Amino acid sequence: MAVKIRLARLGSKKRPFYRVVAIDGQRKREGRALDYLGYYNPMTDPAQIKIDLEKVKYWFDKGAKPTETVVSLLRKIGFYKEK
Repeated sequence: MAVKIRLARLGSKKRPFYRVVAIDGQRKREGRALDYLGYYNPMTDPAQIKIDLEKVKYWFDKGAKPTETVVSLLRKIGFYKEK
């Protein structure tokens, strides 16, 4: 099972709200997640990003791979450094 850390879209039409989730890579975008790691709200100014870094570290240790969007969010909060 290849675990991904990615965004799951919530919210209504034209009002997106995203959860950061750890999920099996084969599941749908809104499929059942293994763990909820935080959220991202792009509709506020500035955008709200709340991610539990301890859970992210746990899933990285388990071999989870983040998507490009999640990497950019982790960089914004200072967790994921440039290589």
